[in-house]
Amino acid sequence: MSESPDVTNGLSHIDASGKARMVDVGSKEVTERVATAGCEIHMQQSTLDLIRSGGFDKGDVLGVARIAGVMGGKKTSDLIPLCHPLALNQITIDFGDLANGVGLSITSTARTSGKTGVEMEALTAASIASLTVYDMCKAVDRAMRVDRLRLLSKSGGKSGDYVAE
Repeated sequence: MSESPDVTNGLSHIDASGKARMVDVGSKEVTERVATAGCEIHMQQSTLDLIRSGGFDKGDVLGVARIAGVMGGKKTSDLIPLCHPLALNQITIDFGDLANGVGLSITSTARTSGKTGVEMEALTAASIASLTVYDMCKAVDRAMRVDRLRLLSKSGGKSGDYVAE
């Protein structure tokens, strides 16, 4: 039985009969696609001070988290079952200070020239970077909290641009 190309339920990964499916992107145009995602990791001030001073025996927390985020973004299709494997042009990870507390903001941007978007790659990269910070710092601060993982913006493709409020 062939899959129905019609999506009557509004969910692109669910066919009209309710079965999960991988979206067929074969007829889509190749366009430049960019997505930016972000999250926050809240921690004690002493933990943030240790990160900034390089005081962890495991090494450079933000350097390792940056590499882990890039690696995680590249592995997205291995982790999310219906994601297409993508040839990524770039993934970047940036860290900043939280405006509303003690901790770090993590922003990831994924870029590709392809037939499908990179939102999941950007979200995965940000989440893996935050989990790496947690892993490297948990010996001194098990109360760290990862919050507000979200898509911040995306461009390219048929659905157009999106910018979070």
